[in-house]
Amino acid sequence: LLMRARLFCSCPPAHQGAIKSQLFKFFIQTPNLNHLIEKEPSRQNTTTLFFFLLPDGQISDAEWEDMLERFDERGYLNARRWKPGDDPYTLYAFNQRESERIPSNRALRDTRHFRCATIRYDSDLPPTSIIITFHNEARSTLLRTVRSVLNRTPVHLIHEIILVDDFSDDESDCQLLIKLPKVRCVRNPQREGLIRSRVRGADSAKAAVLTFLDSHCEVNKDWLPPLLQRIKQDPTRVVSPVIDIINMDTFAYVAASADLRGGFDWSLHFKWEQLSPEQRARRTDPAQPIKTPIIAGGLFVIDRSWFNHLGKYDTAMDIWGGENFEISFRVWQCGGSLEILPCSRVGHVFRKKHPYVFPEGNANTYIKNTRRTAEVWMDDFSLFYYSARPAARGKSYGDIRGRLELRKKLKCKTFKWYLDNVYPELKNGEKKTLLKTVYWKIFECNNWTTQDCTHNMEANKL
Repeated sequence: LLMRARLFCSCPPAHQGAIKSQLFKFFIQTPNLNHLIEKEPSRQNTTTLFFFLLPDGQISDAEWEDMLERFDERGYLNARRWKPGDDPYTLYAFNQRESERIPSNRALRDTRHFRCATIRYDSDLPPTSIIITFHNEARSTLLRTVRSVLNRTPVHLIHEIILVDDFSDDESDCQLLIKLPKVRCVRNPQREGLIRSRVRGADSAKAAVLTFLDSHCEVNKDWLPPLLQRIKQDPTRVVSPVIDIINMDTFAYVAASADLRGGFDWSLHFKWEQLSPEQRARRTDPAQPIKTPIIAGGLFVIDRSWFNHLGKYDTAMDIWGGENFEISFRVWQCGGSLEILPCSRVGHVFRKKHPYVFPEGNANTYIKNTRRTAEVWMDDFSLFYYSARPAARGKSYGDIRGRLELRKKLKCKTFKWYLDNVYPELKNGEKKTLLKTVYWKIFECNNWTTQDCTHNMEANKL
């Protein structure tokens, strides 16, 4: 394999076809190749070079179908199946038994408005690197996520699918999937959490556009072109699909309303909120993008240069939680915008609890991450956050000097600008109650730090 791959890279294009065919057949017919690649990193480089850096950047349709057909799905799933007598919710906080009953390539109802099917997109949309991070994900949902992308995305728009394995117990969860088209695996040597794992995936991506997905999703018909079209038109946009619901008990795929946008309260608790009657009245086209103050964070597309320019993610945040607030505030305040596109639909398994462990505890991790967000991006309005979430006062949130310097370097707008121009509903809806609380708390400084006790002139301007 090594000899032929080197020959392929050095021989004239006219002779590459026969060598490529031999390499392809060897790859898909060698069951122990993953083990060999694991043991010798140089071989990993060779196979990556062959499959992802080909002169035309593509796999032929025949090779694509051959790889899908030859993938040993039964063997992949059987290794980690639910066992009768076990609680099917214990490992993953959703019904593992039901998930394993559903085919990895099941058909989905097109949940878009019929108007979406009539829209035509540019033929030269930029391809994307699709980044999926996971830690001890159920094999059935991980495979279904990848297969749905492969089955419902134009081939030329997938540059690569990067699976970032955040130090799962079984590294073969990821490694066995590299026999699927376009898939490659990156494994963390230690647990890093979603935020740092996404940055690692983005740093290894080759395409000019990044697409972030969770590992328990199913993309729906024509989900990607609408997202790429908006990025092509304006690289400072960050765009998200409408997130349909995959029931955690039955795995039924349920359409979500297209009249929703992201919202939150002063405690930085995310919520979906209906568009107001006035906002709905202004929407003359059901396919029109929806401006949103905040994205849910699990599924979105962003220009890679813009992502890097904005400072990626705050990598001092831990595991999961609050990162969607930080990146949403940063995008809006630093010159970008956030949109939800009704003509893009992706289903997501929503769980009632996390199946994995937070080293510092779920609540403490969320407080640390959201406090970092409040201290860097909310200016004097952070007092409202502390009023709504008093447990955050006094909790450590690490060094934020680098993020403050980034904000200054990017010449980002104030949080007051954000409230006035992006999310006026937040201050209007809770003005009276919160102001009473703030005025009272200003005089209760015995247990507050000096910074917390600073009289907030901006807060008074609400």
